[in-house]
Parts: sequence; C-alpha cells; structure tokens
Amino acid sequence: MASQICFPLCTNNLLKHNNAPTVSSPRTLLSICLSSTQQHHPKSICNDPHKDALVSHCLSRRKLSLSILGVFWPSGLLPNMTKAILAGELELERYTDPMEGFTLLRPSSWTKVDKAGANVLFEEANKGSNSVGVVVNPVRLTSLGEFGSPQFVADKLIEAEKRKESTNDAEVISVAERSGQGGLQVYEFEYKVDSTRGGMKRIFSGAFVASKKLYLLNIAYSDKPENPLDIHTRMMLEQVLHSFGVAPVT
Repeated sequence: MASQICFPLCTNNLLKHNNAPTVSSPRTLLSICLSSTQQHHPKSICNDPHKDALVSHCLSRRKLSLSILGVFWPSGLLPNMTKAILAGELELERYTDPMEGFTLLRPSSWTKVDKAGANVLFEEANKGSNSVGVVVNPVRLTSLGEFGSPQFVADKLIEAEKRKESTNDAEVISVAERSGQGGLQVYEFEYKVDSTRGGMKRIFSGAFVASKKLYLLNIAYSDKPENPLDIHTRMMLEQVLHSFGVAPVT
C-alpha cells in the first residue's frame, strides 16, 4: 500500500511540525518541472528523401503527435494545445468524485479498485504496482502554505521515505507550485524511490487544501533500469498530475 498511496508518515510529520491536527489516513505529494533524466525521443524511421510528404505513411497519427511533442516538450517549447486534445492522444478520461468534490484525468484502460484508506484508486491491468490514487482527509488548514513551502514539504517527504525499512534510496527530481481553479494553491512533486518492495519507482504527487480538507494525489509507476519510463507514459502521468483539482461547480 505504501508504494501505491505513498504519503504515509510525511503528512502527519508536516502537520505536527506546524502544530496542526494530525490526519487519520495520510498518504501523498507532487511535480510539474521536467526531470533532469535524459529522455529518448521517438524518431521517424522513414528513409525516403521526400519524407516530409510521406510522413503520414511512416507514422500513425498518434506516433506523429508524440514525435512532435518529444521534440518540443523537453526544451520547454511545448505548444499550448487544449487539454481535450492531449487527453485524447494520451488515452485519458475525466474522473470526478461527486462526494469529495475533486477531479482528475485518469488512464482509461486502468481499473478502479477498492483499497482501504483510498478515496479512489486506479491500477494498471496485471501491474497493480502502477497506480493512481487519491486520499482526502479533514484538516483545520485553509491552504497548503500553512504546511510550509513546496521545498519544505518535499524535504519532509523524502525524509519520511528514507525512514521506511523497505527504502534503499529516495531522491527528489522536481518541486513546483501551480495555481488551480479559482486561484487554488496546488503543490506538485516528482521523486524516485528504490525499494525492496517493487524496485525502482517514479512517483508523481499533488496536493491542495479546499473546504478544510487535504486532497492528496499519488501516481506510482515502475521505472526500473532494464525497463525505464518511456516518454509516452511519462507525458500521460504528468497530464494526470496537472489535471488534479477541485471539481467545477455545476
């Protein structure tokens, strides 16, 4: 469970640090910045000298789109395309929780499963360690700023990970803050964990406070040296992360 909804220990530590009430079932945290890890971008396999005219025959529509994104995205030049188009290319669909009032995009092929402590959990078929989960807990805070800065939270998160007996190593990749709907303060982190339970994993986490509730998103995905996270999957998981927020009032 720790690898799936991965913010045990840390939330309680943060709340105690700020003299706030502890959370009963804590779990996650966050990332928006690009990893410093070198990415391998897809290239056209066309050898025809007139490949510009024939590219549609060399690549499917989706592969072409991902090739273009692979060229521009790592350099920070990703075009400002609509969320609907990107979600379609990355096979995502909208999930909204009417009870707790949060929303996010989730991989359409992943299965919703019941797990104690999680408000919602989606797992990849036959790969349950790859998951997207959300936990919601009541707090007396009005914003994430009362926890501390994003970097403070990231440091505490990694400290908590390293204290686990199953953790061999943990390292923050990126830390960021974004403004959600209505100016909502959202923290996002990316980090990697090497554990005796599941090996190397890449974690994307997001959190925000709204209506005296702490919303925690955790995305865990295998990132082993022999089978590293590919650019298509990474883009999909980042889109899930960036879509996490308060559900629009209808």
